[in-house]
Amino acid sequence: MDRFENMHAFVRVVEAGSISAAADRIGVAKSVISRRLKELEEHLGVELFHRTTRQMNLTDSGRTFYQQSVRILADILEAEHATSQFHGALRGSLKVALPLSFGLMHLGPAINAFLQAHPDIEFDLDFNDRQVDLLAEGFDLAIRIASLPDSSLIARRLASIQAIMCASPAYLERMGKPRLPEELINHRCLVYNLISNFDTWNLYDADGQLIKTRIVPYLKANNGEFLRDAAAAGMGIVLMPTFIVYKEIESGQLIPLLTEYRYSQLEAYAIYPQTRHLSRRVRAFVDFLIKRFEGSPYWDLCLQNERNA
Repeated sequence: MDRFENMHAFVRVVEAGSISAAADRIGVAKSVISRRLKELEEHLGVELFHRTTRQMNLTDSGRTFYQQSVRILADILEAEHATSQFHGALRGSLKVALPLSFGLMHLGPAINAFLQAHPDIEFDLDFNDRQVDLLAEGFDLAIRIASLPDSSLIARRLASIQAIMCASPAYLERMGKPRLPEELINHRCLVYNLISNFDTWNLYDADGQLIKTRIVPYLKANNGEFLRDAAAAGMGIVLMPTFIVYKEIESGQLIPLLTEYRYSQLEAYAIYPQTRHLSRRVRAFVDFLIKRFEGSPYWDLCLQNERNA
């Protein structure tokens, strides 16, 4: 039994949707593909497909094996190219989990730039704020904004993530500008609801003392861009990462508030499991992101300008 050929046939069946379509793509008889699948299932001791007369659907075991197989075949391809006449070129797939707003606003342009330099890389991107299971879901790596307490993951820092409180000029004219944290209880606050204790905003004074500030959420949502736009429309005060609101602050649509206080700082990391072999394409992509975001992030210029004013 040729494990490589059987694995390759299995992946082609999944991607093509049927044995006959996979056979056409590879250029072999249907019986050859069927035999390879049978050998693979006998070797693994599990069924990879739920078979009916009309379709083939992956079992849970089949889905897991498919995710692992795609990575293995991509690694083999990369190893071949690394020692061939194509030495230096990056090839293969990268499955990456990205936070929604940060991914669309800042990582999307970075990925496009990376593809300009490495056009043979095939990205499979999941823009989602949920915390994915890298191994179980077959991701090569994830970009995560967190304090990252999980020691089972290898992390490389990309950038610091700072927050700022702001509101529109129209809202402040109508409701007044808070001068002290305790005044926030009298204001309409727009709140990101995917964090715990979203009815409390934590501020730090000049001495580093924590001030737990009680607020009354007026509008809650699980998307920062929606909350930013609501704040710019005069709906209330928002506490957001600078990478989401920096353009609105620069244009004057949002006015920073209580800038003498600081907020909890997180970091953006590229993470991958310790058990995951770090392929050359993954390493190159992470190195590219680190280089792109090194130094003070461009989205923090609005914060620095406000504090220097």
